[in-house]
Amino acid sequence: DLYHFVEDEVLPELDDIDSKKYWSNLESLLDEFAPRNRALLAKRDDLQAKIDDYHKKSGNGSLDPKAYESFLRDIGYLQPSVEPFQIETKGVDDEVSSIAGPQLVVPIMNARFALNAVNARWGSLFDALYGTDLIEQQRNETSKGYDPARGQLVIQKAAAILDDILPLEAGPHHASVISYCLKDGDFIAKMRDGHVVGLKTPEQYIGFKGSQEAPTSLLFRNNGLHLEIKIDPNNQVGRAHPASVKDIILESAVTTIQDCEDSVAAVDAADKTLVYRNWLGLMRGDLSTTFSKNGKNITRTMVEDRIYLDRHGKQLVLPGRSLLLIRNVGHLMTSDAVLLSDGTEAPEGVLDAYFTSTIAKFDLDGKTTRKNSRTGSVYIVKPKMHGPEEVAFTVSLFTAIEQYLGISPLTLKIG
Repeated sequence: DLYHFVEDEVLPELDDIDSKKYWSNLESLLDEFAPRNRALLAKRDDLQAKIDDYHKKSGNGSLDPKAYESFLRDIGYLQPSVEPFQIETKGVDDEVSSIAGPQLVVPIMNARFALNAVNARWGSLFDALYGTDLIEQQRNETSKGYDPARGQLVIQKAAAILDDILPLEAGPHHASVISYCLKDGDFIAKMRDGHVVGLKTPEQYIGFKGSQEAPTSLLFRNNGLHLEIKIDPNNQVGRAHPASVKDIILESAVTTIQDCEDSVAAVDAADKTLVYRNWLGLMRGDLSTTFSKNGKNITRTMVEDRIYLDRHGKQLVLPGRSLLLIRNVGHLMTSDAVLLSDGTEAPEGVLDAYFTSTIAKFDLDGKTTRKNSRTGSVYIVKPKMHGPEEVAFTVSLFTAIEQYLGISPLTLKIG
């Protein structure tokens, strides 16, 4: 399954990779790193055995912390401290380096869950308030449709949230706004008492949709995260809102870890193939899934980027999806998806690194309709590494994979 998937679905679109050389490189990779992987695991076992023996000999008595620390240093479990040093990582997307926002972890084997997480970068504040217990109110259980009374509570709560993150100048509240609009390229709010005010921090307004005279959306930025006020007086919610606001969209999950490890059960070659196939769909931008909900078939795909006009009327494009990280398995696991020359299972972490990096070339090489990294990086979450030797092993592994796949050095980044 895995071989045919790579041969039929992955390699044909990667022009710079020769099939025979690709599999030969994997063999070389395993020849070098499988023994090193086993040696690291043997060291783990040796350390654990020594620690177990120490506790057995100590009995039920209390431990002397200083003596125990000395023991852990003597056996190499605790490593010597190193001199202070500095390191700088280049080519890192803002979502990793500078934007403080939520991160999701999702099992990549489930395409529907994976897509939900990818598309969770932007979400409706009105929906979040209406559909959860953030607002304590006995909902009208007899109503099958929209509950206007709860809708009014949502509008009030959302206005209070705007007061916190988009405060207006001179202190009026968003609940008193009857119109959000633009004047000479700047944001203004018309109040119920006839006053016109701007933002306390005018720089928070950055763009719009529609026209300057009648914007349908207004875009703002607060602490590096965006929010969009959507205006529609003909919408059911907009008609009930004093400023015709039909929704407020918040930028939320800026990154998502697509998980090959703890949240999945990929136990054989067929499972690993599904993992890699879904990752391919995400990197190519064409992952989709169809499911039934309330008697209707729904097809879910990766959403497009969001396009606005900035305050000067020039196009402004914001990412529509979470930046994706891929979580490989740790050093411990093996997989029968690939067998070594002696018939034993290959280290699954080595396979994950090789195949997920291969597939990430679709994003790196521009063979995608949904760009992931805008700086040309691949973010690999590598869990459960025990000490600097295991980290150094992973650095060497990633370096070798970059060389085998023709990827620029330091493109594969460890998280």
